Amino acid sequence: MSTFLLLLAPSGNRVYAGETPRLAAAELRILLSAAGIEAVPEVTERAGVSYVGFEAATPPVDVVAAHSARLALFEETGDLLSPVRLPRLDLLDDDLVGIPKYAGKTNEQLTRLLLNITLSQVTTARTPLSVLDPLCGRGTTLLTGWTRGCDVAGVEADEKAVEAMAAYVTGYLRRKRLKHSAGTSPVRREGRSLGRRFDAEVTLDGRTLTLGVFTGDTRQSAALWGRRRFDAIVTDAPYGVVHGSQTDVRGAPTGPKRDRSAAGLLRQAVPVWVSQLRPGGALGLSWNTYGMSREDLVGVLTEAGLEVRDDGPWRGFSHRVDASIQRDLVVGAKPGRAGADAGSGRP
Repeated sequence: MSTFLLLLAPSGNRVYAGETPRLAAAELRILLSAAGIEAVPEVTERAGVSYVGFEAATPPVDVVAAHSARLALFEETGDLLSPVRLPRLDLLDDDLVGIPKYAGKTNEQLTRLLLNITLSQVTTARTPLSVLDPLCGRGTTLLTGWTRGCDVAGVEADEKAVEAMAAYVTGYLRRKRLKHSAGTSPVRREGRSLGRRFDAEVTLDGRTLTLGVFTGDTRQSAALWGRRRFDAIVTDAPYGVVHGSQTDVRGAPTGPKRDRSAAGLLRQAVPVWVSQLRPGGALGLSWNTYGMSREDLVGVLTEAGLEVRDDGPWRGFSHRVDASIQRDLVVGAKPGRAGADAGSGRP
């Protein structure tokens, strides 16, 4: 067995940077286990520099290359650290996700982490995998999934957010001179307007990836996407702070008193989202535990038919964002024979 050290990339978010080593170790343990490598990564130091160390027979380069916080991998021999070459797995440049800056944007490393651990539990064995974010905002999760080589889809109630994402994606593809198509169109069914839909395609090395977003209520996601089924659903639930201070939480019941938590939304939306998963698919959520306890959310996911990962490293992701937000992650898998659902992975 050899000892390997994962050097972590710096984070622009000061609070998240302090949590990164611990979160990175939990993520790596899950990714290694999914690859059939039983190891217990631990945070360690060499010459005052933090690493995530683990033992393995051979360097797991594909696992480490996909890690949300990886900067470099070294093999330790005595007092020497030898760099291990990592493959490039992303199909698009990471600036696709990094360029947009706006209030309320989810930390990009956290988005990648949540996507990674969710995809690690998918057993549908399809290429490319399809990912739905039913609360997609301006598209951080969608663009992260696109970078990873997934087909991505979303639903978002804020039409201005979808317009901003459409303008950015279209401009980015043009600026990069990538073979693509992109456009927004109105959606009408049975003579009724259902909002608008943005679609884009990009072709890279002979592979075409799709991106599609409906404007609308996340509780209507299954109606909007019809028969289409997804390999993974990955989303960052509203924290009930920014959204609640301006409007009712998206999807929550309206009334004289605003619902400033995500609990009402999740109880109504989770069964809808689970119905859109293929057998063998997985759903991953980040949420504010001050608005809904982990036990309550696990209960909602279980009742909807998911097998929740709720032990060992899966319990290692809770972290402080600010005084009003304690964020955690949870992943549940949909049981069933992989490939049993006939729903197309394409629009």
